[in-house]
Amino acid sequence: MLKFPVSGIEETLMSDIKILHYHKLGHGPKILLAFHGIGQTGLSCFESFSQLLGDHYTIYAFDLFFHGQSKGIHGNGDFSDQDIITKISWKKLISDFLEENKIARFDIAAFSMGGRFALATLEAFSEKTDNAFLIAPDGVSEHPVYTLASRFRPTRKLFHWVIQNPDILIKSANLFEKLGLIHKSLIRFTQFMLSDPKRQETIYRSWLAFRMLKFDVPMIYKKLNSTKIYLFIGKHDKLLKAKDVKKLSALLPEEQYFLLAAGHGNLVEKASGIIKDLI
Repeated sequence: MLKFPVSGIEETLMSDIKILHYHKLGHGPKILLAFHGIGQTGLSCFESFSQLLGDHYTIYAFDLFFHGQSKGIHGNGDFSDQDIITKISWKKLISDFLEENKIARFDIAAFSMGGRFALATLEAFSEKTDNAFLIAPDGVSEHPVYTLASRFRPTRKLFHWVIQNPDILIKSANLFEKLGLIHKSLIRFTQFMLSDPKRQETIYRSWLAFRMLKFDVPMIYKKLNSTKIYLFIGKHDKLLKAKDVKKLSALLPEEQYFLLAAGHGNLVEKASGIIKDLI
């Protein structure tokens, strides 16, 4: 089996005032656009893809805004409640990328938070997309906590305060775990994400900046022509469960929906093996 350097080629796409960094992995004839999860980079998320799929795909693994080497939405650290990514701005960014790299057709892969960007790309470029591999994708449905934290000015301020004072949140979470209301793996994930001020800021900025990426999944699916969507969910995933993607899973043929013996953390690696068989 061929293995490729993890670092690959790194490039930065500039469109208007937006700066979006990506890692170019593999050397296959097909193109794969890949979007990572919260707190990751394109490289850290899709290492297994570069190793298993690099002879089939040339992979463009993006660092999404506020992650990795990508800057804030305006190419710097500045941020306000109005500084958000819309479907229109994302379509322009990807359109420029496709033109710059002379890409006519491509596949999509996304994990967790990256699901919002995969769905936005699929909605805008379904006529150019052959396959979409969605791994525990965010954006299929919206959790009430995210709605409260991101969509109303008073609760956004409260959310920012909670993010900056994580001890209160963790203590509450421990109580909920003792009552059997949440799983301990969710507490561990929350503790990790909030234990570092940089990660705190990443969560806050991402949740607010990406809030306009909302989707009517049945409508997107109805408009698809030859594009195939493959959905991968972990049986042991406590962050995104099968019920959270029912809007999509109910539409898919049985052979395009995979419920894997995995948690959230090792789901990408598990899915990459199946994708290798699929392609």
